[in-house]
Amino acid sequence: MTTGTAVSLTIRPEREDEFPAIYDLIRDAFATARVADGDEQDYMNSLRASGNYLPDLALVLEIDGRLAGHIALTRVALRTDDGRAVRSLLLAPLSIAPGEQSKGYGDILTREALRRAGLAGWQAVFLLGSPDYYGRFGFRAAGEFDIVFTGDYPPEVVLALELEKGALGPGAVDITSPGTAG
Repeated sequence: MTTGTAVSLTIRPEREDEFPAIYDLIRDAFATARVADGDEQDYMNSLRASGNYLPDLALVLEIDGRLAGHIALTRVALRTDDGRAVRSLLLAPLSIAPGEQSKGYGDILTREALRRAGLAGWQAVFLLGSPDYYGRFGFRAAGEFDIVFTGDYPPEVVLALELEKGALGPGAVDITSPGTAG
């Protein structure tokens, strides 16, 4: 027989007064990551300072009242080759506190962020990440949609997800700078 202690999970938008704690959480989460630039926490600050920051889609995960995870979705520009603008987001970064990793919390936080984005009418989400991990949420190589990213990224880590079926088509998206989306 397995016994466990129930935990209380809360997912909510981040608050400005917790930005320093979120900074530390992101830094610590990426300190043990297989692939990391080491500046993910600074990148999050850049995203917040950009005109593309969406406070309702920058979420924290609390476990029993403790900050344990963070995810952000910010606007990015995507215009298809036929001139159509697609309401698109960038998922970055996803961070789970080192002591809470590999327990399914990243999965829970990602699914909730994507659910909220879909309810808010966003059509697509992009990210740079592991196809093995993000494939479980429906992300596929952006190249399968004929999407071209500006920037020097290995094509296998440039991933896209349609929140609205048929939203993506040939086009380009710029994620080289957090302030580029319109």
